[in-house]
Amino acid sequence: MPARILHVSDLHVGAQDTPSAEPDPSALGLTALVTRVAPDLVVASGDLTHGGRASEHTRAAVLLQSLGPPVLAVPGNHDIPPLSPARFRRPWAAFEAEWQTTEPVFATAALHVVGLNSVRPGRYQSGSVGEAPLSRAIERLDAAAPGALRVVVLHHQLANAPWRGRKQPLARRDHVLDRLAAAGADLIVGGHTHQAAVTTPREFTAEAGAAVVLATAPGLGRPRPHRRGETRGAMVYTAGEQELEVVTYVRGGNDWELAARRTFPRSG
Repeated sequence: MPARILHVSDLHVGAQDTPSAEPDPSALGLTALVTRVAPDLVVASGDLTHGGRASEHTRAAVLLQSLGPPVLAVPGNHDIPPLSPARFRRPWAAFEAEWQTTEPVFATAALHVVGLNSVRPGRYQSGSVGEAPLSRAIERLDAAAPGALRVVVLHHQLANAPWRGRKQPLARRDHVLDRLAAAGADLIVGGHTHQAAVTTPREFTAEAGAAVVLATAPGLGRPRPHRRGETRGAMVYTAGEQELEVVTYVRGGNDWELAARRTFPRSG
């Protein structure tokens, strides 16, 4: 049986708490998309909240957990307190109250998904992954069952949408990508840009490990007025024995519409 992941990102729950704001992601009918695609796992790649408040984290967790399938969530740069002592002393407290850890793992015979925390309290937008958490992720990838799709989830993107160049990709992207690819990662997913991008380094380099697929999900939230025109969407990954299918769904009117479908060979 194919294994399937629904990937959502950048909900920004709490940004909508003003009279003129657009509805939050709970109004988008995610349950209908879950029913349509029947995922084995829902992945949420950060910016679940807009202000990092405990109440926002609770609302985001209730929304995601109400969908039915297991949820694997990692934090984004909006998921920690704004500039305050708490941002540096206990940055993950509200997130971990709902999700227990910023480095989660989901493991079955068909899927092995490892979360990485790319948020740094000393930075606002940009992200990085240190050597210690990177090494932990590699150890966890190594524990995957034979033939399982090996997935790494983080907030900051490795693949940029070309029209959102102001949001720089993960710091030391090449280094992180090389190490994760060498550890057997088949798919690395993120968000942050609010716009979709799907590629494999094999399309522009012949180096070893270039077969890993990089996917950046569109956002679900529209946190600022000048970005109200952005697409709201989600990604679906389906792993068969020989191929990995990547599908983008966008919210059109009152329904979810298929926007794009790409298929990549599985190197394993």
